[in-house]
Amino acid sequence: MRKRDIHPEWYDEAKVFCNGVEVMTVGGTKQQYNVDIYSGNHPFYQGNSSLMIVDEGQLNKFKKRFGGLEEFAEIGAAAGSSGPATEDEGMKRIGGKAKATKKKRR
Repeated sequence: MRKRDIHPEWYDEAKVFCNGVEVMTVGGTKQQYNVDIYSGNHPFYQGNSSLMIVDEGQLNKFKKRFGGLEEFAEIGAAAGSSGPATEDEGMKRIGGKAKATKKKRR
């Protein structure tokens, strides 16, 4: 059982308006809701996937940064080599720096 006087008033038939037109009714804490987008006018729910905007700059930036990694996608044994012998050699191939390791004291 809920406590008295601490909960907002509940409206079972709250109206939802989009562009001045009532589009649905829902339960809520307000008598009416004004929205810009709902499932009836959103491209995802309409099946219009061609309306997606892709920032071509980000795609080109990704390709520029990771474009040279195709050669590492090959399996070393199939290509006739066993791959880099150490992590340092592998990191040097892709232009990175190897992690510094601490020696354990004995």
